[in-house]
Amino acid sequence: MSTRLANGGRLIDRNAKVDFTLNGKRLSGFAGDTLASALLGEDQMLMGRSFKYHRPRGVVASGAEEPNALMNLGEGNTFEPNARATTTPLFGGLKAASQNHWPSLEFDVGAINKHLSRFLPAGFYYKMFIHPRPLWKHVYEPFIRRSAGLGRAPEAEARDPDTYEHFYHHTDVLIIGGGTAGLSAALTAGRAGLDVTLMEQNAEWGGRAPVDATCGGPSEIDGVSVDEWINNAIQALEKMKNVTLRTRTMGAGVYDHGYVLCYERLRDHAPELDGPRHRLWKVRAQQIITATGAIERPLSFAGNDIPGVMLASAVRDYAVNYGVSAGDRTVVVTNNDDAYRTAIAMVQAGLSVPAIVDARTMADQGLVSQARALGIEVKQGMGIAKVKGTKRVTGVALCLQAGEGAVLEEIKCDVVAMSGGWSPVVHMWSHCGGKLTWDEDGQFFRPDPDRAPTSHDGKAFVSVAGAANGHMMLGAGLADGASCAAKVVAACGKKVKAKDPVPSATDATEAPMAPVWIMPQGANISLRAKMWLDYQNDVKVSDVQLAAQEGYESVEHTKRYTTLGMATDQGKLSNINGLAVLSGALNAPIPAVGTTTFRPPYTPISMGSIAGEAKGDIFQPMRRSPLHDWHDDNGVYWEPVGHWRRPYCYTRDGESHADAVNREVKNTRENLGLLDASTLGKIIVKGPDAGRFLDMLYTNMMSNLKVGRCRYGLMCSENGFLMDDGVVARIDEDTWLCHTTSGGADHIHQHMEEWLQTEWWDWKVYVANVTEQYGQIAVVGPNARKVLETLGGMDVSQDALSFMGWADGTLAGIDVRIFRISFSGELSYEIAVKAGQARALWDAIYKAGQGFGVMPYGTETLHVLRAEKGFIMIGDETDGTVIPQDLNLQWALSKKKEDYLGKRAHERSFMADPARWKLVGLLTTDRSVIPDGAYAVADGVNDNGQRNTQGRITSSYYSATMERGIAMALVKDGPDRMGEVLTFPKTDGTEVRAEIVDPVFYDKEGAKQNV
Repeated sequence: MSTRLANGGRLIDRNAKVDFTLNGKRLSGFAGDTLASALLGEDQMLMGRSFKYHRPRGVVASGAEEPNALMNLGEGNTFEPNARATTTPLFGGLKAASQNHWPSLEFDVGAINKHLSRFLPAGFYYKMFIHPRPLWKHVYEPFIRRSAGLGRAPEAEARDPDTYEHFYHHTDVLIIGGGTAGLSAALTAGRAGLDVTLMEQNAEWGGRAPVDATCGGPSEIDGVSVDEWINNAIQALEKMKNVTLRTRTMGAGVYDHGYVLCYERLRDHAPELDGPRHRLWKVRAQQIITATGAIERPLSFAGNDIPGVMLASAVRDYAVNYGVSAGDRTVVVTNNDDAYRTAIAMVQAGLSVPAIVDARTMADQGLVSQARALGIEVKQGMGIAKVKGTKRVTGVALCLQAGEGAVLEEIKCDVVAMSGGWSPVVHMWSHCGGKLTWDEDGQFFRPDPDRAPTSHDGKAFVSVAGAANGHMMLGAGLADGASCAAKVVAACGKKVKAKDPVPSATDATEAPMAPVWIMPQGANISLRAKMWLDYQNDVKVSDVQLAAQEGYESVEHTKRYTTLGMATDQGKLSNINGLAVLSGALNAPIPAVGTTTFRPPYTPISMGSIAGEAKGDIFQPMRRSPLHDWHDDNGVYWEPVGHWRRPYCYTRDGESHADAVNREVKNTRENLGLLDASTLGKIIVKGPDAGRFLDMLYTNMMSNLKVGRCRYGLMCSENGFLMDDGVVARIDEDTWLCHTTSGGADHIHQHMEEWLQTEWWDWKVYVANVTEQYGQIAVVGPNARKVLETLGGMDVSQDALSFMGWADGTLAGIDVRIFRISFSGELSYEIAVKAGQARALWDAIYKAGQGFGVMPYGTETLHVLRAEKGFIMIGDETDGTVIPQDLNLQWALSKKKEDYLGKRAHERSFMADPARWKLVGLLTTDRSVIPDGAYAVADGVNDNGQRNTQGRITSSYYSATMERGIAMALVKDGPDRMGEVLTFPKTDGTEVRAEIVDPVFYDKEGAKQNV
């Protein structure tokens, strides 16, 4: 049984007892425990169930690589699923519940699946759930959805009470990993004067060295104990003002241009503290050093998933760090010397090690000799045929490693400590394109220094140190850390002082490891079908071999066919063993099979940390125009437009919203209307190549636009679909101002940046989104010029400022830029002003307009006015499938330009199809308003028995000007069918009929806007 030892436990405080519960059962541990170590200390070996077969699962590791011990933590608003018990710090009142079982952990009905395993091999779902097709919707899909996932999703009503934050940090060198190699690198870089940031995912520094020093590993660094050297190193770094140290902070992902995401857990160990729970670091570093260590690999033998089968390093971690014995009798099985340290640690703790089962036939020096000297029997050339037990280990059956599994001996035990060698943690190196090379001696992939991740300048910006670089011994890792840092210092333009010491330790001589991927090597199918590679997803050796047999030769295809490495641990324990089994099945070397893709984050990070402060009221921060408060004080009814709130209309006493809109429409047409247009996108495009750039973005020419003039432009995606429109003004020879839709400003800015950074990176163009820096006021109606003239300051006459022109000047003593453009069909001026002066200008215009019938109007009036004029609206007339030709805007497609975004797409047969629906206007025969989105029906039905359609409504309004309903629609052959009447069914079963007319309903000649 697992229990708490009387002695040991370097990380726990035995004077601080901590109470917690598992599945409602009261248990206790000590301060400094993880949830996993506390559970083992209470003899809770069974911690979960596997996904597919619901097999009993116990803890197998002691760190972030743990695949089995996943828990639901907390309840209600603090509930969190899929937390690793091995990385969850114990705290008072913690409530944990095991996952993926019913009705209980000890008795799980789902375990019946193990008796059906022969019918549920790898990829069975691809074959089983295809036929008969009608069963998919009513049987298969509901069953799969209920079975999917391990943890329970939080309740929909739950609201996380914790806070989270983002932190931006710039540094010369970021070192990920605070083991001895990382500390060595930090000392070297820090002494050279670089800004250094060192991050360690655990709460303690030093990595594995303090544990291994107690059981056969090097016990000294630079002549002092390992613990003392680590403390001295931390103290030295803390005294350096140029060094930042963070524990409980994981390197999550490495991206282009030295950008790194790091994940800090601030309060998981002490939830009673104030402040944010998690912090997401967004780091920019000139150079990155990954000193992320290595992960021990399991061995593949029958029954290697039974609770009590653990990694050898984890068994000694629990004993040394937490004073916990995983069992009284431990059998060690290995193909390398490192596992002998576990046997030595167990004997030092007063526990029994009946045997060390070593698959190698010749290993008799160093640690092997130490083990024998302690009286431990070493069985060389042997392997485990199978592990005995169900919910916990009861013994092992031994066989010859070179044989087929014939049992030669049985040994009673309650723990099996396995070690299949170590694999460098290469994830950070690989995230941004670093390539790997196969190390034949160590039987692992390690970073290839000749194929490092490179930045924008073609130079390497990620380096690797220590065990992550394949240097598994302490002394070699220390030297590699210092050497790696010296190269990074040089890359940053500084030098390492010759007198700076390089830490050193004496490494013991170890016998070579033997590549053992299956135990025994000639195991028959009945044994291979019980050898587990991926513990969480129940992927066996036989599954990978079956995938190869069925033609899945690519490692990426095999991964998806078997789900190997697709669990929450992302293959940290299973990948190399799976690759080796696949290579054996394909009769190909492991390097030829390759690796799967390493993607961030390295381990899961909380959704809260990703969101940061963006939750509740600020989940989507409301953007306010400079005139927001005025609208609030004057009867506004708000409408969300993108992230903005815009006035929909301004109601007066007793008015409905429709009444208010009708009043605003008529007044704007007859007198004077004011519109807050501040939310319209404003993007400055500047540089010698700005005109060339805009010619590629817009369908019409912008480079030949004269200074002081404006031009309406269309913007298409590379697929040819209309994505935005707006007026472009040329400010000077190198500067243009692009207006976009309110909801599209940020997207269009990103669109511009994407093309500049990825395709036209050598063009001399700068773009800036200045939407919020300026207010914009539309002064619209027959009296627009009159009210501006009363304000004084600049000439706004037709001669001085003609239609589609702009000019700088002053109004009422305020600096302004006036654009003579119109989205209403009326005489109109759009006045741009610095945001801080927008309210003063609005107040001045509104006051001066009292004698001219001034009235503010909102977005719905804006829509009605533009629809009466037949102007399109992005998002109404467009839906991501519409091209300019559909809207009769072919006049805006330049025939002079060789290319622009969307030009080639427009030449596709589908885009040039004459049967595409075209824009028309509609007038209902009964003067009513057609529902938005209604479809015009045609004769006949389609293959699904639905009525055929020949058009759809894009915009529909009541026009107060015409006193009737008007609509715009996309109709098949629409412009050629003027006068025809279409039928539109309504949702209440009735129909409305409408005549096809010109989409311009009001002032077709444009006389009113050109006065």
